[in-house]
This record gives sequence, structure tokens and C-alpha cells, in this order.
Amino acid sequence: MISAKRIYADFKVFSIGYLRNKFGLFFGLIFPVVLILIFGAIFSGGGSETINVYAQNQDTGGLGQNIGDSFLTALNTSTTIRVVTTNMSENFADFLATNSASDGIFIPSNFSSEYMMGNQVNITVYGNPASSTSGIVTGTVSGYANYFNLQRFNGTVVVGLTSATINTQQTNYIDFLIPGLIGFSILTSPMFSLVNISSEYKKVKLFKQLSLTPLTKMEWLASKVLFYILLSAAGFLLMVGVGIFAFGAHVTLSLWLIPFLILGPILFAALGMLVGTVTKNPETAGVIGNLVTFPMMFLAGTFFPISTMPIYLQTVARVLPLFYVTEGLNNVMVYNNISAALVDVAVLGVITLVIFVLAVKLFKWRED
Repeated sequence: MISAKRIYADFKVFSIGYLRNKFGLFFGLIFPVVLILIFGAIFSGGGSETINVYAQNQDTGGLGQNIGDSFLTALNTSTTIRVVTTNMSENFADFLATNSASDGIFIPSNFSSEYMMGNQVNITVYGNPASSTSGIVTGTVSGYANYFNLQRFNGTVVVGLTSATINTQQTNYIDFLIPGLIGFSILTSPMFSLVNISSEYKKVKLFKQLSLTPLTKMEWLASKVLFYILLSAAGFLLMVGVGIFAFGAHVTLSLWLIPFLILGPILFAALGMLVGTVTKNPETAGVIGNLVTFPMMFLAGTFFPISTMPIYLQTVARVLPLFYVTEGLNNVMVYNNISAALVDVAVLGVITLVIFVLAVKLFKWRED
């Protein structure tokens, strides 16, 4: 039987040891805050990266030409935006909301025919007045619309713009940085710690000694998970506080954040233990731990929004467990997109269950 008393006793011993370790405490709580201060200061004036913008082209063409396609192709030659086309059958406004996107371009079905006849036809540009990117997207589309008007109609306004609003809460880079670094903290603290502890305990035969006590391996792991859940919660409050008071970040705090602050530490504590216990020695465990961790740090939306990455890297990011932590935190804190966050919770829950079961099954205790 699992004993809460034994879990608490091991939790207490581990917590005291961790809090006395200034190195571990620095990287668990202070280092992510330092990163917020550094990156927040660097990018507080905005960024110049290419913006991915969803576009839906309903244009059916006219006289053997599809001017809508030509317009989107022209937009892709700019250095400010990258057009990502969507399925024609989807409701475009719903698609943007579901994907937590504040910017979009919609070309109507009669675009080519009206353009060829010289009749005014409007492109709808979706945006959010609070977004730092919407003005850039609108300005770019407007510039290319003027180019098309000059090219065929000597500047007469044929291609016009209509504005529509998507109510997301995207504002500045710091708003993305806070959820990303919360995810970073959730990943690194339990992952590196459990890799080192598990491999070192295995090497010095401490697991074999622990097997002679009433403590079970499930209780041992549960105490570590409980500690890192509390550490993640403390780091969360610290980072949100610094982001809001130091840089004026706009983030939404909600009870829907709790599943990510619980499942994340469980997942990465189990993953760290899995890596540490199946490898032959601490040196190998450290290498494998870094190979697993570093791609997630830089490709799972920790420092930059996934939408600014090339499409093939976005595909790679979606197979990384940390993606669903950072994406879920962004959906709750930045976009207030709860339906998308629930999908992230479901995927994260499945991944966590699989990794946790594997860790417990492969975690040697008495056999060591």
C-alpha cells in the first residue's frame, strides 16, 4: 500500500536538501527570471522577424487567371510576412480563433473576375488592435494592393481592404516569453535533477539500500513529483510577477493553468528518471539528458512563438512534449483560447501517462 506518511517523509528530506543547494535553487527559481529580464530588455522594443500569416483564397479565377493566387505569391516576396494558406472549405474566422492567430488574409471568390473588369473588390485583413503584428500585416497587404492597382489601373483603387477583428490577446514579445520560460522551468528543473539523481543513485547502489526500507519506488517518485509541482508553482508566480511589474506584460491568469503546472512536472520528472535509470552510468545519462532536453528548449516555443518558425520546424515542434506545455500555457495566458488548451491538456495527459508508466516499469529498485 502507498503510504502518504512515507511520501511526506521523503518529500521533507528531499526538499531540505534541495533548498540547501544554492546551485539547484538558482537554476530552479532565479535563472528563468534572469532570462525574462534579459530577453524582455532585448525585445521590449519589438522584433523584426518574418510574421506567419494565415490566408484563405476563395478566388475561383477568371479568364484563365487566378489573381488571388498571384496576390498571395506577391505577398510572399516581402520580407515582413510569410503567407500560410488554409483549406477553402473552413470558416476562416473560426479557423483563426481555433489556431490562436490574430492576423489573417481573406480573398473572396469573385476577386479575379471583378479585378479583370475593373470593378472594386476588397480583401479582408483580420487583425487585433492590441497586437504588435497586425499593423505590419495591414500595411504590407495595403502596399501590395496599391502595387496591383498601379500595375493595371494607374492607381485607381480596384483592390481595396476591409478590416475585421479577431479578439485574441496577443500584444508584445514579453507576453510569449513568460509562458515559454515557465515551460522552460517546468522542463529543466525536474528533468536534469532526476537524470542526475537516478543515475548517481544507481551507480552507488543507493537504490538497493532504499529497497531495504519500507519506502517503495512509487512513493519515492511521488515525493519527487510533489516537490517539483510545488517548485513549478513557485517559479510560475515569480516569473509572472516579474513579467507584469517589470515589463507590463498582459497575461491571463486562470484555473486552466493548473493542469499544465501539474502534468508538466510529472512528465519531466518521470522522463528524467527514465533516462537516468536505463543508462549505464551518470556520464551517459547526462549526454542523453542533454540530447532530449536541448531540442525542446529551442524548438518548442520557449523563446519565440512557434508561428515565427519555418513550417517544417513547426512540424518537428509538435512531436516534442514541451510543445504542449508551452502551447497550452500560451493558449490560456495569451490567447484565452480554452478549447485549444483542452486539446493540449489531453495530448499532454496521454504523453505523461505513457512516460510515467514506462519510468515505473523500467525503474529498477530491488534488482539493482
